[in-house]
Amino acid sequence: MKTIGLLGGMSWESTTLYYEFLNRGVRERLGGLHSAKILLHSVDFAEIEHCQVSGQWQKAGDLLGAAASGLQNSGADMVLICTNLMHKVAAQIESHISVPLLHIADAAGQEIARQGLKKVGLLGAIYTMEEDFYRQRLLEKYGVEVVIPARKERELVQRVIFEELCRGEFRDESKAAYLSIIEELEEQGAEGVILGCTEIPLLVKPEDTTLPLFNTATLHAAYALEESFVASCAAA
Repeated sequence: MKTIGLLGGMSWESTTLYYEFLNRGVRERLGGLHSAKILLHSVDFAEIEHCQVSGQWQKAGDLLGAAASGLQNSGADMVLICTNLMHKVAAQIESHISVPLLHIADAAGQEIARQGLKKVGLLGAIYTMEEDFYRQRLLEKYGVEVVIPARKERELVQRVIFEELCRGEFRDESKAAYLSIIEELEEQGAEGVILGCTEIPLLVKPEDTTLPLFNTATLHAAYALEESFVASCAAA
């Protein structure tokens, strides 16, 4: 079993999903008192969010890159960015390390492809929905077309993420609004929906809709878990 390095705190509520899923996964595989080998660097999210809104992506990438380097130097065999949005600077973070950076869009893409879907909706931070760093990767690597909500709905999704979910607030009216947007994505031909912000699964659950939901936090953690054991087996 290899050591998994987590770049977390963006937000800490969703980082706990990674920690719990990884430890439960190891216990299910190995039994007894086994738990995951994890190194966590949890950032001050306010610093990263300030970089986002002020357009200082280079600075954000440098901050996370230095943190990733610290994880590697402490013994991490792989690194995960525990958020979808900051994969916007994934290449910059990768330049700071020599161990693999496991991309969250690959975790989603692999599962979507496994289910045979070709067109999915995407909910996430406004940058994740609107820019190419996420959607283009899914199209080029997995042949998955991504549709997104209209501008007004994208702004609502963004507001709920940063003003509610990242602050630990989960409101019924926001859940209803998200489910309405999911219905609109289905009308656009979406066969499933990527919950492309790791906080959204804290609000919207699989039982809330008939469409398949792709929980990127747990898919990302599952990807790391598999790589941890595959790498260990290969080394053995």
